[in-house]
Amino acid sequence: MLASLPDIMLEPLVRAGLLEDLGRGADVTTNALIGPDDKVRVVVRSRVAGVLAGLDLVRLSFHLIDPSLRFERCAAEGASIAPQDVVAVVEGSARSVLTGERVGLNFVSHLSGIATATAEIVRSVHGTKAQICCTRKTLPGFRAIQKYAVRAGGGISHRMGLDDAILIKDNHIALAGSIQNAVERARAYAGHMTKIEVEVDTPEQLQELLSVNGVDAVLLDNMPPQTLRQCVAMVQGKMLTEASGGITPQTAPAIAQTGVDLLSLGWLTHSVKALDFGLDFEKAL
Repeated sequence: MLASLPDIMLEPLVRAGLLEDLGRGADVTTNALIGPDDKVRVVVRSRVAGVLAGLDLVRLSFHLIDPSLRFERCAAEGASIAPQDVVAVVEGSARSVLTGERVGLNFVSHLSGIATATAEIVRSVHGTKAQICCTRKTLPGFRAIQKYAVRAGGGISHRMGLDDAILIKDNHIALAGSIQNAVERARAYAGHMTKIEVEVDTPEQLQELLSVNGVDAVLLDNMPPQTLRQCVAMVQGKMLTEASGGITPQTAPAIAQTGVDLLSLGWLTHSVKALDFGLDFEKAL
């Protein structure tokens, strides 16, 4: 079962979105047209098929505007949804509902888009041992919720930030002088709980890496499937293998079939298509 992020992490994001939307004069359209005592029942409905993620942010977008609103969840996080599925019901002040609507829908559309794209890639590599993971290529401030959406779609996370693992990339190696120098410095610096991964671009670099102790994973960057297969055979299970660079739904199956442990995809978080949701009026109360 997918564990939701706690409200204390979500509230600042929703609050910032609401303040941005309210601007300097609140919701002038709703306040002009809707009476303060008007009450309504509405539903949040999917327009297309996909995987749901982010409904807690919808709840908060309404409750931060008006805690008296009744919010009923009708679908679980990570659930597959079909067109016209009702994922939530909201009842209460019509003014409050209309004011909080857009921010909530923006969040659930974006996060469900990530979850849906992740689920598609996960399905495409079914039958292999490969796992799908996201990267640090996230929108500033949104990393926690975007990586949560990847989990909702069946993927996993790479590093959360610069502080939770060591990833030695080509520029680090160039400045350190060699792969061996870079790894030795990293191992001397790292605590016993900190894992070390090294990026390589060629089988020759991998051969150099395999002569160095203390490495937990290798990132095989921008390699075609035949080269990836060769590198996986060279590693012989001594460390985790991760394929990265330009992986698409079309190329993922062939890459996964090379035997790599992980496929990392930056676009899952930085440029995925949003899933379409709408707020539909049901009745006045």
